Amino acid sequence: MSGSPIPPPNIQETIGPVIPSLRAAAVSLKPSESVLPLLTPILQQRVQMLSFNSSNDPWIRLLCYDTAKVPRLTEIAQGEQLEPHPVSGEVEIDWDYDVETRFKRVDEETLQALVAFKVLELAFRLQYCTGDGDGLGWKVAEVTVTDTPSPFSTFGGVSTISEAERQFQVSKQPKVAPALARAQEEEDDDDDYWARYDATPGAKTPATKKSPAPGSMEPNPWNNSNEDDYFDRYNDVQPAMDNHDPDEETNVEVSPPLGLTSRPADTDKTQKVNGEVEVEENGIQGSWTLAEPPSSSPHSRNGDGPELVHPHPRPASSTGSNASVEKLEAAAARQEQNDFGVKQHVSRSIKSLYMLSRASGIDREEFERLVKTELDMLGLMED
Repeated sequence: MSGSPIPPPNIQETIGPVIPSLRAAAVSLKPSESVLPLLTPILQQRVQMLSFNSSNDPWIRLLCYDTAKVPRLTEIAQGEQLEPHPVSGEVEIDWDYDVETRFKRVDEETLQALVAFKVLELAFRLQYCTGDGDGLGWKVAEVTVTDTPSPFSTFGGVSTISEAERQFQVSKQPKVAPALARAQEEEDDDDDYWARYDATPGAKTPATKKSPAPGSMEPNPWNNSNEDDYFDRYNDVQPAMDNHDPDEETNVEVSPPLGLTSRPADTDKTQKVNGEVEVEENGIQGSWTLAEPPSSSPHSRNGDGPELVHPHPRPASSTGSNASVEKLEAAAARQEQNDFGVKQHVSRSIKSLYMLSRASGIDREEFERLVKTELDMLGLMED
């Protein structure tokens, strides 16, 4: 492409001598020597060589590369519109009103222009040639008829040379694949959607204190080779709906049941030293003992009766039942959390596979067919 700006063509000087010669070219077998310098070097060779080898057809057919348009071009050339004026001897053309020009750069070395005559139904494709002497400047590369309904429907082009140069420079720049761009936009939209929940006030269940998530719950869990370890981590996460935190447990003084009293501290120490744990007959370990009768009892004051102990009946499994219920609730909460994590993981995996498929050119119907085929295969394997 030339470094200096290319001037627009002078339509009247470039095409003006060619139009009157078309009437003679429709009946003559040899090209006019005055017209050949106005043609591009390639078109000159085509006209000279093919007209020399043929002795039956007029050379106007060699000016048009589309053989289907040659009959119409010959008809126009022999029509009344190209008859010269009786006085001036020239074809009457309004060069300001009847002419419309568009430009297009084809490659680094080829700049073309299409000049359409709406009244004459003729179109001249010009090309800017670089060379010495008469070879420099705009030359006629083809003579044809205008397309319908628009004379530039095939050629395209723009109205100025500078705009044609700009569009050519833009077309050389690397383009991002449309599928990848759409996939990236959809992924960004999904991220923005889920980010709104994080910014919503009161979106999390209030609790007095929550155990911090273990350090192993960082993103990118696929670095671990064992997939089971990844899902086992959900067992250590404090459920959002459970306000009870084992880390908050403290030594709380609990009143003993009726008929039982707390064991003295020295007794507990003695049992710990001996490595023995006393188990009462009702199944309660040695934190409580049977309560002594009140000192104000009439039998105790008089010494007349035996010292009787009347503990209130208490189900032996009440403490164990409470512990079992708490364990079941904790296990159910962990299972629910695990199920939610697995479903979330499967959902994101399918979405990632769908985006990858779209980026690779696979449409939605083909993706659904692949997923259905794999599910059917899994059903056969299970059977």
